[in-house]
Amino acid sequence: MAEKRLRVEKIGGTTMSRFGEVLENVILKDDNDIYNRIYVVSAYSGVTNELLEHKKTGQPGIYQSFEQNDEYEPAMISLQNRLCELNRSFKEIGLDVATADRFICERISFAVNILKSMDNVISSGYVNRTEVLLAARELLASIGEMHSAFNSANILQNLGYSATYVDLSGWQDRRERTIDARIRHIFSTLDPARTICVATGYTKGTEGIMREFDRGYSEVTFSKIAVLLNAEEAVIHKEYHLCSGDPVIIGEDKVHPVCNTNFDVADQLADVGMEAIHPKASKPLETAGISIRVMNAFDPSHSGTLITKDYICPRSKTEVITGSNAVTCLEVHDTRMVGEVGFDMKIMKILQDHNISYINKATNANTIDVLIYERDCTPAMLDDMRRRFELVTTQNVAIVCAIGSNIAKPGMLAKAARALADSNINILSVSQTSRQTNMQFTLQREHFVQAQRALHRTLCEEES
Repeated sequence: MAEKRLRVEKIGGTTMSRFGEVLENVILKDDNDIYNRIYVVSAYSGVTNELLEHKKTGQPGIYQSFEQNDEYEPAMISLQNRLCELNRSFKEIGLDVATADRFICERISFAVNILKSMDNVISSGYVNRTEVLLAARELLASIGEMHSAFNSANILQNLGYSATYVDLSGWQDRRERTIDARIRHIFSTLDPARTICVATGYTKGTEGIMREFDRGYSEVTFSKIAVLLNAEEAVIHKEYHLCSGDPVIIGEDKVHPVCNTNFDVADQLADVGMEAIHPKASKPLETAGISIRVMNAFDPSHSGTLITKDYICPRSKTEVITGSNAVTCLEVHDTRMVGEVGFDMKIMKILQDHNISYINKATNANTIDVLIYERDCTPAMLDDMRRRFELVTTQNVAIVCAIGSNIAKPGMLAKAARALADSNINILSVSQTSRQTNMQFTLQREHFVQAQRALHRTLCEEES
């Protein structure tokens, strides 16, 4: 089923919206390297935001209208019109617009009917509302990926290539299968050596791919296909390189592609929101010994950044400066803390009860600072904390990190701290484990951009 040269490749939504360039730079770049490649595609840019909610801002989409029993059908029709308009934009590169319109209109019509049925079931009061809402969320999510995957396969077919639309969405399939079982079943009848496989980023399964992974579901599909089919490499095509810093903040002329790093560094990046790949998607690949290559789809001459399990940079250097300005420092001060074994477990238990993951933790005799995402700092969680501890305060801050596979060099931390001090930036707290892959600095939020520039200039530009 899978050959040694098989690659599984994920194409993100923003990149998919420039599919003409994707054809030229990625899929059809080399006439001798067209097959033995499985593409897992996201919905076109903004489509899943419209279906669910905006990934970054949280602006509600069609899902919330359904959840709140508002009118969702007009929004679905509006979405249908938008997707048909998108179809017309791909006519010049080979899309059969009439066929593509018919395909997506049928899917949206069916989805509306299913949502109406779900509405009736919820109204009956005989079923668990939460479970039905999760199913509705999955149904809506699948629409965008079906649309982009079908279009991609159709374009390739019309250009004269053998291409197959691989529908993992379970469209009108009543058979109950796990995610893994569905992937195995679908690919058991396909030979990637003879056809270009374009798979939906959403996979229907009895366990519900969004229950655990939510908006990371397309990367999980990508990861599972690579592992189950024993791919040689897993490739992620983005609209930018995995760089030494954010080019918008640092400047495009100052950043450079990382080129090589390891899974540990990828995890550190994900922890502060700069995801090379969703952590729950990368772990199975790491365990299976499958390397990840992050490529810029619009810089086809560059080989991208290779992420492997054992890579250690041959010389000590900082590979990436990154961070987040959407974090809150939760400070718990309690005079009963000193000398009490396991006191911090009480704090961790409350965070666990509210499904909150923390970024880092600093402690002294009677104070524990926990850094969490601002969106997780809810009134309910704070109420629980304040009932248990003497003084609980919060401060909206920023975290800036200097990350690398080999930063274990005497003076590296001092150099970073000096760079911040020279820019008149006060460090609220600093964290680094003995593994020495990530120096984390908590700062006043207004210093977020300035701190990244200072650290990048000192640790990445002057050291390169």
